[in-house]
Amino acid sequence: MKVEALDSSLVQGPPRGCGDTTDLQRHRHFPVRTCVGCRQRVLIGELLRVVAVAGRLVVDERRRLPGRGAWLHPTPGCLAKAERKRAFPRALRAQGTLDAAELREHAAFAAPTTEIGSGTHPEPQ
Repeated sequence: MKVEALDSSLVQGPPRGCGDTTDLQRHRHFPVRTCVGCRQRVLIGELLRVVAVAGRLVVDERRRLPGRGAWLHPTPGCLAKAERKRAFPRALRAQGTLDAAELREHAAFAAPTTEIGSGTHPEPQ
């Protein structure tokens, strides 16, 4: 009786790193969250965690505050979309409205002071 060797690529299929995979699929060991404003799925390091504390929205810088959190891109556009869609009470499962004044004043959502392409740069301090 003659035994033939099998080619492992026929049995196992293509290697895992090949094919049409997105960037998120390639980095599966990193957590992925969805922005409540634009609904885009991105790696957790690109988003801010927002929690409800006593009826107001607070940015959880250290990501350690207790309770349910909502994830948001640090851009004024995503904040405006999330407020317009009333996404925070839904994502945080909170009753009533939540005060976002403190969230709007956070440095990540501050409007840029210079226009893009204006040719002026702020002086370093």
